[in-house]
Amino acid sequence: MRTLISTAFISLDGVVEGPGGEPGYRNSGWTFKDVEFVPEAYEIKEREQQEATAILMGRVSYEAFSPVWPDMAEFARYKTMPKYVVSTTLTDDALVSDWGETTILRSLDEVTALKETEGGPIIVHGSATLNQALSDAGLIDRYHLLVYPLLLGAGKRLFSSTDKDTQKLKLVEHAVYSNGLQMQVFDVVR
Repeated sequence: MRTLISTAFISLDGVVEGPGGEPGYRNSGWTFKDVEFVPEAYEIKEREQQEATAILMGRVSYEAFSPVWPDMAEFARYKTMPKYVVSTTLTDDALVSDWGETTILRSLDEVTALKETEGGPIIVHGSATLNQALSDAGLIDRYHLLVYPLLLGAGKRLFSSTDKDTQKLKLVEHAVYSNGLQMQVFDVVR
């Protein structure tokens, strides 16, 4: 069974929306506008590229990343990695041609089937709505969180407000940086 890793820039109050300056969001760019840059805090992002063997994302994140990430040197490894987009509306003709192999998955059952294939870890970038559905379905195995010392109030959250049984997590790695950023890695306890 492949490990499904959710990675997120997240405010202390759980908001994950618009961290990189995407247009149209109330607090767009909060990861770099409001917190001093400390390079060592982002080491986990390089490690994720080295460890992951595939990327999973929702349609909205795919549409935000696919025009930009293929040409970014800092995401070069992701260009050659298989990508999976969970969407009921995206069509094959809407996929970009310069970002490597991309497969559209139509349901969480198809995500479950992907997890059962041979291969290494699958990383989930962005995709707040997808993350909520994956978490609620018990499909996420690990969380890589960079927690920012900000309270953003409004915005999409990483975790849903669904009434569900307690899901226990085990902290397996953590660090605190001079700018107040915290790196937290949790395994989901089964």
